[in-house]
Amino acid sequence: MTDTSYDIQSKAGPQEAGFGDYFALLKPRVMSLVVFTAFVGLLVAPTPVHPFVGFCAILFIAIGGGASGALNMWYDSDIDVVMKRTKGRPVPAGKVGREEAFAVGIALSFMSVVMLGLASNWVAAGLLAFTIFFYVVIYTMWLKRWTPQNIVIGGAAGAFPPMIGWAVATGGISIESVLMFAITFMWTPPHFWALALFMNDDYTKAGVPMLTVTHGRKATRTHILVYTLLLAVVTIGIAFTSIGGPVYTVTAVAMNAWFIFGAIGLWRRDEMTAEADGYKAERAFFKVSLLYLFLHFLALLADAALGVMGLWA
Repeated sequence: MTDTSYDIQSKAGPQEAGFGDYFALLKPRVMSLVVFTAFVGLLVAPTPVHPFVGFCAILFIAIGGGASGALNMWYDSDIDVVMKRTKGRPVPAGKVGREEAFAVGIALSFMSVVMLGLASNWVAAGLLAFTIFFYVVIYTMWLKRWTPQNIVIGGAAGAFPPMIGWAVATGGISIESVLMFAITFMWTPPHFWALALFMNDDYTKAGVPMLTVTHGRKATRTHILVYTLLLAVVTIGIAFTSIGGPVYTVTAVAMNAWFIFGAIGLWRRDEMTAEADGYKAERAFFKVSLLYLFLHFLALLADAALGVMGLWA
């Protein structure tokens, strides 16, 4: 779809939207990460939560995450339409109007924050409100189009859910919840920079100052390696806290060895080789990064379960 066709569609009005279009507006894949990490944060906390309260809390956190996605699509519709990865989203595809996306995002934002506060506590609700604000205003409206550090600073938005889950259970913040935040915060740059290595044309066309656009792919590979090493320090350090255990320790050591090995491989690659094989190693590293994050949080959950069963103290 070209900019011209998008303008014509916008003037003619959006196509008839179905349930699937509104659901896609909430970025379900991103929402699934929000739900999972918040769920882990809630369950590894030392204070038990009533199952119904826990269910409601996770539901409202998910809705808040979806609201952020809708507002992101509202604001970014002009660049989404020129990027291959995003042009099929409901707003640039002309299935949901920009004003409608904005209305849905605002309504769900207020509802999720208020209902989370009523269902659990206002510390958790405050964190959710700040997360939505940070993602929409700080990242989407400001950082994303202004600085190549957009992903580094903006990564905080996706890192808050385990802190929110922990706050639902405990009513506060602790070193453990901050370190769970740090996992996703430090993971986000190498994850997205790996994507940018093989999707650089998209960011160039959209005018997004991703590191690959402003500093080139070679510098980006170096940054990936540096952040991967820093990430290893954070994730292995969690093994020595109250939420770390044998499953997490083994997982962290194994996954970080794999991830560092992959980052070194990317750092050593030259652009001629990468272009020749269609950025095969970069795509593989990106897929491993998804598994990396999932397995770390799953391992925390496994150790918490072992603790409940009395198999790990």
